[in-house]
Amino acid sequence: MLVLENDKIEDYYKALVDRNKSYVGVFFVGVKTTSIFCIATCRARKPKYENVEFYTTFKDALDNGYRPCKICKPTENTNETPEYVEAAIKMVKDNPKEKVKDYILRNADISPEKVRRWFKKNYGITFHTFQRMYRINCAYTELKSGKKVTNTAFDNGYDSLSGFGYTYKKLLGNSPNQKEQTSPILLSRTTTPLGPMFIASTENGVCMIEFVDRRMVETEFKDLQRLLKAKIITGENKHIKQAKTELKEYFKGKRKHFDIALDHPGTEFQNKVWNGLKDIPYGTTRTYQQQAVHIKNPKAVRAVGTANGCNRISIVVPCHRVIGKDGNLTGYGGGLERKQWLLDHEQKHSI
Repeated sequence: MLVLENDKIEDYYKALVDRNKSYVGVFFVGVKTTSIFCIATCRARKPKYENVEFYTTFKDALDNGYRPCKICKPTENTNETPEYVEAAIKMVKDNPKEKVKDYILRNADISPEKVRRWFKKNYGITFHTFQRMYRINCAYTELKSGKKVTNTAFDNGYDSLSGFGYTYKKLLGNSPNQKEQTSPILLSRTTTPLGPMFIASTENGVCMIEFVDRRMVETEFKDLQRLLKAKIITGENKHIKQAKTELKEYFKGKRKHFDIALDHPGTEFQNKVWNGLKDIPYGTTRTYQQQAVHIKNPKAVRAVGTANGCNRISIVVPCHRVIGKDGNLTGYGGGLERKQWLLDHEQKHSI
């Protein structure tokens, strides 16, 4: 949203001049003379008051034609996991079978309230829910390897079998005593030059890569759980780690093809369209008509467009490379400005 209140504009401009850290993420400033946008702490030369306008989200700035500043990297640094949250997460990962309580965080000079707010804003869950999910994922792995339920429960910090069974079933949808355990969908978060993204994966491969602020992301979560008959919990596996590495290489212009395994549930036609998207060469585009011809179904132009819109694996399955018949950009879940950025990025590095 464009900020129109004069008192706020004056306040934000002063924060920009002072490089006030407390305003990072509060506003994004668009510089009219350069068409770039920055965060409050940007080290670049400060623009004149009459040459700026302020937005409440970086997506608003992108949608209004501004490009991310290469100095302050607003889409990365605003959403980067704060050091205190990284420290809290490390405590959980280093001791997955122990509860990291508020007093432990305070003893490490970490504010539990700040950690909770960050998790609620960026994951939609509390820090303690994150811990429970992480512990249950560890328990699932142990049960799958043949460990007994009783030993797994107590080794993972539960005081009773009933408490462990209740939490396990609530998060994963099945009892820990079941012989055939349904594997969960693991969900993690990564930061990119275009904003934070969710990465979800099963044991078979990545099933979702989406911008966190996409309007349909909650619907996609529900669809994935229904199609894969599994629950989503926070965590990481080898596929997510590989996806994060390959995405970083892609955004640096060092990777043109992805090697990560995919688990992309959909209809036979959808999978045909999605596989066709992966055939579009890096740095090029195709129209919906050309894509329909490519999959040997030239009359299915509308259906191809619909299937593209159902793609849950952004960038890796490059639906951003499909454009309208007249050469104009058309629908993209992450926003048309992001689509243009991705096409420009690939064109630049395809030479």
